[in-house]
Amino acid sequence: MNRKLILIPVSLLLIFVLLNTLIKETKPVIPILEANDSILLDKSRAFLHSDIPQPNPIKKEIEVRSNWENKVLQPTQWGESVTGVMNRINTDEKFIALTFDACGGPYGNGLDEKLINYLREENIPATLFINARWIQENKEEFISLSEDPLFDIENHGTEHRPLSLNGGTAWGIKGTSGVGEVIDEVMGNQHLIYSLTGDTPKFFRSGTAFYDEIAVQIVEDLGLTVVNYDILGDAGATFTSDQVKNSLLNAKPGSIALLHMNQPTSGTAKGVMDAVPELINRGFQFVTLRDYPLTK
Repeated sequence: MNRKLILIPVSLLLIFVLLNTLIKETKPVIPILEANDSILLDKSRAFLHSDIPQPNPIKKEIEVRSNWENKVLQPTQWGESVTGVMNRINTDEKFIALTFDACGGPYGNGLDEKLINYLREENIPATLFINARWIQENKEEFISLSEDPLFDIENHGTEHRPLSLNGGTAWGIKGTSGVGEVIDEVMGNQHLIYSLTGDTPKFFRSGTAFYDEIAVQIVEDLGLTVVNYDILGDAGATFTSDQVKNSLLNAKPGSIALLHMNQPTSGTAKGVMDAVPELINRGFQFVTLRDYPLTK
């Protein structure tokens, strides 16, 4: 037997094993938080200062703080439809995006299981804007939702505050004040979601959906798009089921509906269940915000 014919394949095999080992060693490792961890948010903030490789939107935070904190800033707009906020899908096709907020804290840590089960049973995709406090109280449910291909997980803020440079108030909730608080409100939850899922949210919606135009620019610099709605689906989960249904049936091509998934005693689930078959009969298709470009 020719010994050279044996040595060559063995050498190639050793090189392959060495290269494979080096590749594995350089692959970013996502931190896994324990199921019973009660300080998820603190860990997510510490994540920024760790040696773990991080995606560009998170690494960009330090640069954005430096660029904005020394500027003299005087916002002139305040509300839900300020400059830079996206409210619709940019299409003439009969597409509609159902978006559901999970606000957390005093604004509700519940999960509308009837609603989520219906979306899953009927294979209806949806975009879920989830707040850090809701995640802290519902970690297992959050992981389950994040692993479901029907749902896209997006950022609904850290403390559910309106996004303001000067402490503006909306619906009795005091907003952020200053660049640092704006960035903290966005990035605290951004770190948390990434640390739990390995996925970086692409869209942001503030608590109350209120902003000033400079805060929106800061969010854009952080790598996210601010998204609101053109259909007020359940008015903060205060609508009756009939009101929810009627709101959704006002959909136009490219509509984005704002609803809630954290109030299981509300009329949201039944209203959605009543409206969806009619929307399908009218030729509408349900999509997520990541499926198509957005517009004002």
